[in-house]
Amino acid sequence: MKKTFATAMLASAALTLPATAHADIPDPVRAMIDAAIASGDPKKVATVIDLAKQTNPDDAEALDAIQSEFDASQAEIAAAEAAAKQEAIRTAGLFENWSGKGEFGAFRSTGNSANTGVTAGLALTRTGIDWRHKLTGRADYQRSNGVTTRERFQAAYEPNWLINDRLFAYALAQYERDQFQGFSARYAVSGGLGYDVITEDDITLSVKAGPAYRVTEFVDGRSESRIAALFGVDFDWSITDRLKLTHDTNATAETGGSATVIIDSSNTSVDLVTGLNAKVSDNLSARISYAVEYNSNPPPGSVETDTQSRVTFIYDF
Repeated sequence: MKKTFATAMLASAALTLPATAHADIPDPVRAMIDAAIASGDPKKVATVIDLAKQTNPDDAEALDAIQSEFDASQAEIAAAEAAAKQEAIRTAGLFENWSGKGEFGAFRSTGNSANTGVTAGLALTRTGIDWRHKLTGRADYQRSNGVTTRERFQAAYEPNWLINDRLFAYALAQYERDQFQGFSARYAVSGGLGYDVITEDDITLSVKAGPAYRVTEFVDGRSESRIAALFGVDFDWSITDRLKLTHDTNATAETGGSATVIIDSSNTSVDLVTGLNAKVSDNLSARISYAVEYNSNPPPGSVETDTQSRVTFIYDF
C-alpha cells in the first residue's frame, strides 16, 4: 500500500513539473525522465537525468530543475509517510503492533543433567515512538521412563524508554525455574541504562547495565535475597540475506548486600547464547544454537556449568 501511494504521488509530480523545465528538452528524453520519475526509484531518476545532461548539455539547467522538483516531492512523501506511521502508533491499541518469533525444536544438554529433549520459545516485541516492549519465554523439558530428567522454564518482560536514537533506560522482570540446577524459582528485577552501540542494517550491538535485586528459592526449602548488578549484551550480524549470527549475554553478579558477605556469600550467574540462523523462507528459519549457563556458587550437589545445544525452527509473525 505504501509503495502504491508513493508511486502515485511521484507520477503526479512528474505531470506537474514546471513547463519551462520541459520546454527545450527533446520529447524522447523527456519521456524517459517522466517514466523514471513515475517509477519512484531515486537511483533510476538520477541515472536518467545524468545521462540526459551528458547528451543534452545545453539543457543542464532545466534538467537540474527537474531533479530538484523530484527531490522535493520525495521529501514531502517521506514526511507524509512518517507522520502517518507515527499517528498509527499513537492510536494503536494495547494488543496492536506486536511482532514476534515462535521457536520449537530439540536440545542436547550437559552438566547437572545429560539428555536430549524438546525446547520451545516465544519472543514478542512492540516498538512505539518512545517505548519498546520485549516479552520472552523459553521451556526445555524431557521425561524418560516416567521420570522428569530436564525441566527449565524462563520468562522475562523488559520495557525500554528511548531517551534518544541510541540511549535508552530499561526495566526488567525475570522468572526462572530449574530444579536440576538446584532452585525451584528465581526472581530478578533490574533497571538501568542501555546503549545501541551499532545500528547498521546488517550489524547491531546493544549493551545495558544496572543494579538488580534477586530472590532465589532453593529445592531444599532455603530462600535467599540478594542485591545484584546486571550486565547485558545483544549482538546480531546478518552475514548474508539468508544467514544471521546472534549472540546474547546476561550476566548477574550478586553480593550479600553488605561488605561482610561480598566474598564468602556471593554468586555470579552468566547466561551465554550464540546461534546461527538460516532462512528457509520469508517467515521460517532454521537455527543452531549453543547456550552456557554458569553459577559460581551452586547449591550442594549441583555443578557450576550447564550447556545446551539446540536445533530449532523459528517462525516470524
